[in-house]
Amino acid sequence: MGSETAAGETRQQPHAVCMPYPAQGHVTPMLKLAKLLHARGFHVTFVNTEFNHRRLLRSRGAASLASVPGFRFDAIPDGLPPSDSDATQDIPALCYSTMTTCLPHLRSLLARLNNGSGSPAPPVTCLVIDAVMSFGFDAAREIGVPVAALWTASACGFMGYRNYRGLIDRSLVPFRDEADLVDVAGGHLATVVTGARGMCDGVQLRDFPSFIRTTDRADIMLNFLLREAERLSLPDAVIVNTFEDLEGATLDAMRAILPPVYSVGPLILRERLEIPVGTPLAGLGSNLWKEEDGILDWLAGRTPRSVVYVNYGSITVMTNSQLLEFAWGLASSGYPFVWNIRPDLVKGDSAVLPPEFAAAVEGRALLPTWCPQEAVIQHEAVGVFLTHSGWNSTLESLCAGVPMLSWPFFAEQQTNCRYKRTEWGVGMEIGGEVRRDEVAAIIKEAMDGEKGREMRRRAEEWKEKAVKVTLPGGPAETNLDKVIDEVLLSKKKGQAVDA
Repeated sequence: MGSETAAGETRQQPHAVCMPYPAQGHVTPMLKLAKLLHARGFHVTFVNTEFNHRRLLRSRGAASLASVPGFRFDAIPDGLPPSDSDATQDIPALCYSTMTTCLPHLRSLLARLNNGSGSPAPPVTCLVIDAVMSFGFDAAREIGVPVAALWTASACGFMGYRNYRGLIDRSLVPFRDEADLVDVAGGHLATVVTGARGMCDGVQLRDFPSFIRTTDRADIMLNFLLREAERLSLPDAVIVNTFEDLEGATLDAMRAILPPVYSVGPLILRERLEIPVGTPLAGLGSNLWKEEDGILDWLAGRTPRSVVYVNYGSITVMTNSQLLEFAWGLASSGYPFVWNIRPDLVKGDSAVLPPEFAAAVEGRALLPTWCPQEAVIQHEAVGVFLTHSGWNSTLESLCAGVPMLSWPFFAEQQTNCRYKRTEWGVGMEIGGEVRRDEVAAIIKEAMDGEKGREMRRRAEEWKEKAVKVTLPGGPAETNLDKVIDEVLLSKKKGQAVDA
């Protein structure tokens, strides 16, 4: 389809190539943004890695992925050895591989799309690239089209990464020895970092994204995030899935050092407003595990705010001992709960709970392997969310007005946890060494204690603010329109214009 320009010539339909980092927490927000672009008239090619494309086919079905005209899924190799497992890949290996091997594969895909190979599509006019897949910025420059980066995590998480070089320059990172890695009062991780740009007052080393927790200056993850955070100066714009009321001061700190920054979140609320339920576009899902049925029916039989929802995301792993401590803590809390237990949740083993646990929680526990989390958190039966504090989970909980208990695992989850506790007033933290008595006690406090009531009040306030900014004509819609008009639909300087 084409449209008439002022000069009377036909302009091709814009074609956005959208590519997330190959992990669940990145695929989800990128797909939401891609659907919003399609709803605004873009042809979309959504690029997963071949490994995740196979997982998506298994979980969603080929017919679902092909159900929307002008929205197609494609794939490139990730550079890792072939695997058909249904689990998150090794993150350091994946980061190194994407950084060092994926540019030629993306370059070939873009050439194929522009040559009209396969299904017909208009030429690629812009790229939307995950901020930690910065080789995509290089690919956009090579073909002369505008590129926007989607930072899929929190703004405070980004500023945590952007402070990495300063921490290294001050000899706070890498850590001197293994003893510094232990998170204890008075330890190295408790060091208060003054002058950390864009971070809250009193921030400690333990609150920075976790990849600083190394004694090796050559650590893959430390250097990967250091590099990718600094390369975020390269795209034409940066899109962030957050909103000004929540992270305004941090967004201002980003704007001081980056290309134009557009806050378009929470994307989950924009998607609900713009894309009608029941349409094929709404039916495009991002879950790489197959969702289990029956959970919402089970919740429907529970009284409001009586259920604990537990999900540690797509990457967190724990020991079998930690699994048992959480299990018995949940059991002794006395509350009904839904606990999402992925097959790969226990490191190096399958997650197996003893028969006596099943007997202790009979009738008040549901243990799916994966579930439709957005719908679960929105359900009125859910009273608190026990989470790893990933950004998608955090936003989903805020948008539902549900307070959180945090057990951060890695990356910027530690930063999100800090902000939820001290800046936003919606969370409490469970210590790294899980104890069943502590788990039971903190659940009881969050569900029925004074602290829990205050967290719920603050969560409801954040819900109202999130809804307000995403209403038609509000900042989220306005900012998305701006990044489309001012960046994605712009002609790059020196780009040849089709006759």
